Amino acid sequence: MRLPLPLLMLLAALAAGPVRADDLATAQRLWLSGQKTQAVDQIEQALKRTPDDLQLRFALGVMHMELGERAQAVRIFTGLTQDFPDLADPYNNLAVLYAAAGQLDEAKAALEQALRLQPEHAQAQENMGDVLVRLALRAYQRAQKASLAPSEALANKISRTLALTGDAAKTR
Repeated sequence: MRLPLPLLMLLAALAAGPVRADDLATAQRLWLSGQKTQAVDQIEQALKRTPDDLQLRFALGVMHMELGERAQAVRIFTGLTQDFPDLADPYNNLAVLYAAAGQLDEAKAALEQALRLQPEHAQAQENMGDVLVRLALRAYQRAQKASLAPSEALANKISRTLALTGDAAKTR
């Protein structure tokens, strides 16, 4: 018996669901047990079968982020923003990567997009606060450097802002 093409496509999609879920669960178990390379391999193998799977791609991006493999994570999250432009989480994760690299303007832009898409996204709101504090610190430091004479008011602002960022110990 030959099935119509739409029914074949539906059956294939339904069959892929549990496999993907199993792949994701297996990768998570591997990751949590410290077998990080094997977890990445598991996700990459699953993506060969279902290359457009959002959850698998997102998980792989997070894994690369956690492993400090910034370029791969940026590539994955950028691709997700292009393929799923209505999702806030890939923008939020890109912002985290940009901020960690000191690219505060790019981080702010990514967070603005995340918050346009999902204004109540708690993590993006917190990350925006962190980025804005770091941008304020940068502005205060530039103002102090550009001043003809050191400003006690700016020095106090810099000190308080450094305390907010957790970088106060670095200046002592």
